[in-house]
Amino acid sequence: MDDSLIDDGRLSTTRKSQLPGAGFFYPDSLDADRKAEYIEATVSEATAIVVADSDADGLGCAALIREKYNDLRPWEPYKTQLQARIERYRGNKEESSESDEIELPTDSAVGIVGAGPHSIGQTLELVAESAPQGVDLYICDLCPDGFHHIKDSLTDAVAKASSVRWFDHHQWEIETATAVRETGVELLIGDSDQECSTDVAYRGLSDDFDERWEEIAAVTRDHDLWQKEDPRSDDIADYAYWVGTEEYVTAIGTYGVELSSLIHEFLNLRRTEKQELIEAAVHRAELTEVGPWTVGVTYGRCSQNEVAEALRTQGADAAVIVKPAGSASIRGSESFALAHKVAGYVNGGGHPKAAGCKPNIYDDMLDYAHHWSTQGATTKRVILDAFERVATEQSD
Repeated sequence: MDDSLIDDGRLSTTRKSQLPGAGFFYPDSLDADRKAEYIEATVSEATAIVVADSDADGLGCAALIREKYNDLRPWEPYKTQLQARIERYRGNKEESSESDEIELPTDSAVGIVGAGPHSIGQTLELVAESAPQGVDLYICDLCPDGFHHIKDSLTDAVAKASSVRWFDHHQWEIETATAVRETGVELLIGDSDQECSTDVAYRGLSDDFDERWEEIAAVTRDHDLWQKEDPRSDDIADYAYWVGTEEYVTAIGTYGVELSSLIHEFLNLRRTEKQELIEAAVHRAELTEVGPWTVGVTYGRCSQNEVAEALRTQGADAAVIVKPAGSASIRGSESFALAHKVAGYVNGGGHPKAAGCKPNIYDDMLDYAHHWSTQGATTKRVILDAFERVATEQSD
């Protein structure tokens, strides 16, 4: 396939909002091979390994652990990469023709590996295969769906490591937490209403960190708990989302939450596009009545929280944002706290006011072609059907 067909840089914002990103078109098998290679290169000679969610909270934990091991990476290579990226966004393609890829950080004492809630087991399995005996292992900002998903891989990782410490703030099932601790893991879980995982790691590591790390934890908490009182929290959240793990961890370790003028320049450029994608999704949204609720439904590659907030201001009790990749985000409000129940009917789950799903309706690429050309019509229908089922349950 011609690479230009999946090159975001040549698409208008409108067309980009209706199609998935380039990563969607890479086979899972290729991603799995690349992930295995990356993990081996990252952890095979490490003194410590961090497996963390790759958002600002998980990477805040990783940055703290890098600080603990005095392993701050030099910023200069990432600065060069960032400058090239900014030129590309400005349209000065001749000035940014060199690759912006950075060599894998195989010389880091602390290897950092990103993971998600559904990939903890697979990631730990790959880490256990490549990690040196006696390594310190940290798992951060991740909560497994159940112990059986990670039992074998966690057991193998514990056998390889000299210590395993797990810092998190999500709501754990008691049985899962107990089983994890029985493997020999030191599990520290914070109050999800009061702390983010960076808070938990900050107090759990018990090192003599300087006060800027307390500030990093506080600003990370402001975004992760959706307190939204410190504008810098949007900066770190957006930056973590838009760049690679190593770049974010290095930037936070170098500059703290103030970041740098170059990073802010990059954020401003990206936010212009981000806002356009939000506006496109809001523009194509429709409000529909389901039982006692008004549900706003839209389609597009966008920042779902901002879109959901815009739909709430239009009178929606709940928002459904269908993504070009086939998944959907469901957001609730004070008047709708059943998002997890809706998602549960369409191959998903989550929290009462924030859930996600991916209906099991895609058998081949023709189904995806229909999805893109109809702006998610089938996905919207099956999710609204799930709202109807929940409405019926509530009325019984």
